[in-house]
Amino acid sequence: MSLTEAQVQTALAAVADPHTGKDYVGSKAVKNLKLDGANVSLDIELGYPAKSQHGAIRQAVTDALKAAGAANVTVNVTQKIVTHTAQRGVKLVGGVKNIIAVASGKGGVGKSTTAVNLALALSAEGANVGILDADIYGPSQPQMLGISGQQPESEDGNKLTPLRAHGLQAMSIGFLVDVEQPMVWRGPMVTQALTQLLGETNWKDLDYLVIDMPPGTGDIQLTLAQQVPVTGAVIVTTPQDIALLDARKGLKMFEKVGIPILGIVENMSIHICSKCGAEEHIFGSGGAERMSKDYSIEVLGDLPLDIKIREQVDGGTPSVVADPDGRVAEIYKGIARKVAAKIAEQAKDHSSRFPSIVVQNT
Repeated sequence: MSLTEAQVQTALAAVADPHTGKDYVGSKAVKNLKLDGANVSLDIELGYPAKSQHGAIRQAVTDALKAAGAANVTVNVTQKIVTHTAQRGVKLVGGVKNIIAVASGKGGVGKSTTAVNLALALSAEGANVGILDADIYGPSQPQMLGISGQQPESEDGNKLTPLRAHGLQAMSIGFLVDVEQPMVWRGPMVTQALTQLLGETNWKDLDYLVIDMPPGTGDIQLTLAQQVPVTGAVIVTTPQDIALLDARKGLKMFEKVGIPILGIVENMSIHICSKCGAEEHIFGSGGAERMSKDYSIEVLGDLPLDIKIREQVDGGTPSVVADPDGRVAEIYKGIARKVAAKIAEQAKDHSSRFPSIVVQNT
């Protein structure tokens, strides 16, 4: 029995992408389709990293085609991450395709821990990822990545070369000042430091740059919104009412400046006793879910209040690399896939395709 291309397309149109919910035909993910009687070969090209899911996607497509009558099916799952649009009029950062801001309205909700594990999860799923520690007053990424005390060098005498840790490219003010030196700077100095760290770092072919934001809605947040091409923001909160009040302010700030909200991460959602296994909602429950309904924003994932998360990140090996097959790492990877899939659904940036036109008097 020979299959027609129409039959194959119909079968593929019934298979939905597990992260976007769209079928592979309508989303134009089907590439290099070849038919030879009852034999079918094709590529499924994802717009986001999902290396851990390639096998499941391959199996779903194979099953659908065999149900349609295919005898032999060869499916190759690939990914192609491109640059997506940011705020209008903001110049792109060299070497960076997409920027993800990880923010919270208040401190102490696990924002930096979420940022570093999100970056590591994107990397584990097959993307080239960097992290910028934008918390000038309290940089924590050097310790979290296990590279405190190191200093970046400059290969070209112009830009700093980011340090490497666990496969990430990393930059932080913490690499440039003494760990015990307080940053007694006013707002303009802080925002200048941020723009220099971002623009004067030699980022190399990053699919995503995760920016670990300081808490609040002050100078750095406004500078980021006005001068940095942010593809989308992730809001981190706990279920506690006080944290949610400030998280709502952060969300509204990004909305006002036209930066898409990719979703909410609820940290310390539930505590499971290591002794008896009892579950407790120490900081309340359902807070992020209520917030998501109020603003029509998805809850990307819930993280437990787990001593191992704290111990691992304090020790310089965050959960995604310390226990890559564990439950917490899988939650972070799920969040990473959702974030990347949402970015893939946004409009692409085509500015690099057009040459710059300069008009001169001659």
